[in-house]
Amino acid sequence: MRSVYTSPVSIPVAPDVQSDPEQKDPPVASPSAKPPLRPRLIAAVTGYGRSLSAVGLTLALVFFAFSMTPSLLPRAWYFQGIATGVSCVIGYALGVVVAWIVRKIGFDPQWSAQTRRRGWLALAVAAVIVVPLFLYLGSSWQATVRSLVAVEETPRSLYLLVLTVAVLVAMLLLGIGRLFRAGTRRVAKFGSRFVPAPVARAVAVVLVAFLSFTIANDALYQGFLRLANNAFAEADHGTHPGTEQPTAPERSGSPASTQAWDTLGQEGRQFVAAGPTAEQLTEFSARPAQTPIRAYAGMASADDLEGVAQNVVAELDRTGAFDRAVLAVATTTGRGWVNPSAANSLEYLWNGDTAIAAMQYSFLPSPVAFLTDVETPKDAGRILFEAVHAAWAQLPEAQRPKLVVFGESLGAFGGQSAFTGAQDMVARTDGALWVGNPSFSEQWQRITDSRDPGSPEILPIVDEGHSVRFSSRPSDLDLPAQWADPRVVYLQHASDPIVWWSPRLILHKPDWLSEPRGRDVDPAMQWIPGVTFFQVAIDMAFSNAVPDGYGHSYGPEVAVAWAKIVPPTGWTDADTDRLAEREAAS
Repeated sequence: MRSVYTSPVSIPVAPDVQSDPEQKDPPVASPSAKPPLRPRLIAAVTGYGRSLSAVGLTLALVFFAFSMTPSLLPRAWYFQGIATGVSCVIGYALGVVVAWIVRKIGFDPQWSAQTRRRGWLALAVAAVIVVPLFLYLGSSWQATVRSLVAVEETPRSLYLLVLTVAVLVAMLLLGIGRLFRAGTRRVAKFGSRFVPAPVARAVAVVLVAFLSFTIANDALYQGFLRLANNAFAEADHGTHPGTEQPTAPERSGSPASTQAWDTLGQEGRQFVAAGPTAEQLTEFSARPAQTPIRAYAGMASADDLEGVAQNVVAELDRTGAFDRAVLAVATTTGRGWVNPSAANSLEYLWNGDTAIAAMQYSFLPSPVAFLTDVETPKDAGRILFEAVHAAWAQLPEAQRPKLVVFGESLGAFGGQSAFTGAQDMVARTDGALWVGNPSFSEQWQRITDSRDPGSPEILPIVDEGHSVRFSSRPSDLDLPAQWADPRVVYLQHASDPIVWWSPRLILHKPDWLSEPRGRDVDPAMQWIPGVTFFQVAIDMAFSNAVPDGYGHSYGPEVAVAWAKIVPPTGWTDADTDRLAEREAAS
């Protein structure tokens, strides 16, 4: 065989490589090796951004600006961040829904890549302008609100952190929404094997929504309630610092009482141990005073509310409460709290010739009970009043003490449940004082809705003020018409979110935001669908973190209201001023 010789081919090599015998071959990337972290992060962020709706982001930016507008009370920067994050998600969701509807009706323009880039650029520019501008405006509005409710101003620089919190909250909520959507799509895909696709999608939405609600209710909501009830029931065994068992027989929990000290609950022990002594009352009035009666029973004293109420009546009998000049039935809040100003000022007003009846109906504090259980306060208010009224009505009419009722917040809501309305209060009591009443109280709502034409929702005038009057400041009770007896007073501040928060705020503009604002509310506050609801809801967390006379803090004005409702013989305006000053100083 003939051999063939092929001469080697000369391949030019770069001089620096050829001259360096130590030069190694360039590394060859492994097919399974991951790219560097930074490019992966950039790719992830870019991919996430591309998955977002441009219309949704546009409305999210609008709602970001809305969320910075003022509300009833000043908010800490972190709560503002939460409100802003929720508002942005509301805006984003609306934008997504709008875009979906537009596509469904047949309008689906195919924008060019260049047009899309310009649109995203315009949105980015708008965000660069709107975000810092409204962060600055938001801090300015918050400063105005703080001034209106006499709260010390905080550094406005903290508002720079609002954006961080808002982004985190928005991403969390958006992530939950996408999980819901992904679950719905999987279920719909599976269901489409057996039924038409539109039917499968509809069933999938209902099924996933039902499962999500069931999990949230059973695993989260009910679990939270059990945990909260157990925790607060254990805390109820404690006693506030400085609280000592009373020795006066006029107090429940004393050695002479049928109600053991350790059964009254934490707030009940505080109530019976506090209040003015006969010596303090004598010093104020310059007349011999009696020790005020405070009759109280805790949840541990009986198996049901009827039993607890009967224990209170038994304490009234034991202490001689039906022989006093004034007998007051107080519906407590949550764990059994009674507003000290309401109790103390009534006792000062009548120089101790009083008896106050109250009882505990829950282990939960008011904010938790407010959101989880609105039936028990109604039952407690009705049962206690009916029990006391039944015993009171058995007395000869000439020997009956003046029977008055009062309550604050959840106590006002529960206490009113004993009556069908204002006429019933006037018919069966000698006066009523309801303080910081929640908007979901039926009686309050009916009375407010029946106000005289032209009177505002924040201070309604009903039947020219003949029996019922509303007050934010003491002077509001002074109307031209004669005020007949018995008298009913509602104390409510224009800046109190407990009074004005309602689910209706989501879609309905309330009258109090259509009318001139209250003296303690920023005129710049406006109603925005969805946003105002969450703003006022967050305001509730700070409703007591303001001085008396604002928000949900009621002090000296309670004393003035009592002096208007049941003044003793010889009581003067100068006496009212002295009483209000004493309450303001306490």
